[in-house]
Amino acid sequence: MPVLDSLKDAAQRLLIERELDAFLRTCRRLLSAHSEANSAAHAAIALRQYGALSEPAQLRFFEHLDEDFGPDPPQVLLAAQRYAAAPTAETLMQLIATAEPPRQELLRRLNRAPGGTAIIVQMRRQLLRLLPSHSGLAAVEADFCHLLSSWFNPGFLEMQQVDWSASAQLLEKIIQHEAVHAIDGWDDLRRRLQPDRRCFAFFHPQLPDEPLIFVEIALGPEMPAAIAPLIEKAAQPVEAKRYKVATFYSISNCQPGLRGVSLGNFLIKRVAERLHAEFPSIRTFCTLSPIPGFVRWLHQVDVEAAELKGVREKVQAAFKKLDPDRTRPIDPSAASKQQRDALLALASIYLRVVSPTAAGDPVAKFHLGNGARLQRINWAGDLSKNGLRQSLGMMVNYLYDLAKVEEYHQRFLEGNVVHAQAVARLV
Repeated sequence: MPVLDSLKDAAQRLLIERELDAFLRTCRRLLSAHSEANSAAHAAIALRQYGALSEPAQLRFFEHLDEDFGPDPPQVLLAAQRYAAAPTAETLMQLIATAEPPRQELLRRLNRAPGGTAIIVQMRRQLLRLLPSHSGLAAVEADFCHLLSSWFNPGFLEMQQVDWSASAQLLEKIIQHEAVHAIDGWDDLRRRLQPDRRCFAFFHPQLPDEPLIFVEIALGPEMPAAIAPLIEKAAQPVEAKRYKVATFYSISNCQPGLRGVSLGNFLIKRVAERLHAEFPSIRTFCTLSPIPGFVRWLHQVDVEAAELKGVREKVQAAFKKLDPDRTRPIDPSAASKQQRDALLALASIYLRVVSPTAAGDPVAKFHLGNGARLQRINWAGDLSKNGLRQSLGMMVNYLYDLAKVEEYHQRFLEGNVVHAQAVARLV
């Protein structure tokens, strides 16, 4: 049986290579094309061929990108030695050119074909799916990310307000891609686009009908502590004269192939500037955010762990107030004051101490890394099924002080979470 299995595997690999043969030959012709006209023609053919590949063949293509379209190590070493011996502009440029993988130029040339950008984003989406089980493709993924980060630089993007007059196709995409608080049909969407609500999205010139990322904002008189009133379909709009606070309550990425390409932080800052220009009475820009990693951390945290140095005793004291079984669900409406105080203390520690580490909450890392301040932790802020599952119903307000975002961003990079005293007093 092992021999038979080996033969079957070899036959399968041969079939995949045959499936790839024409596509790889087109890719090599594309790299060797000297005129832009020929390059665009070869790119269009190559993209059609890629679209016809099976998933196993797509995987093998990514492996070929790693094996056959990478830099030549001996040539890179030689160029590096020349630069070390004579560090001039000329030897530096030679080193850079030699070290750049040919697959980067291949992707640039594929991008010349009509629809090339969208297909390359789809390629990366597939590559990201494969990466956890094919870690050898990490260098290929790094090249995709490098190029897409340049092509989707916020300077090239257009920010548009999405309102009820937008095309039905675009509105359907907003419903489809809402990733934080699901939109329950057209009536729900209509309320989220009322005058006291805003939705802004980034678009790319090569993907004019595809939102890349969008943010939803509620305008009102105060910083909200719970999500339900903000997304209540029957709620009455707030009068413009009462606008004092703009609350970012949902931000959703629409393109999985652009994961890791920084877009959200620029969108939030540009929206804040636009809203302040439109409504000078708005002086406070904050979020109402989930804590998606809290329950997972609660179940896994080791109170003796080194990263909790300095707060171990407080963590231990908080856990003593909880049920010994950490995985046991806690209903916020039925929790005792002791349980509530313990969980708020643990949430404070999680957000202030753990956020700068690899185990930090992803939403916290996003906002704190963008220069926000941890302002308030809200008990029973999200009583939806997802909110209870992820954070036992707690939500967070992050405050964006536009005059201090750079300072707070730098402090977070140094491992410090800027926070209000009220958050620290929870412990």
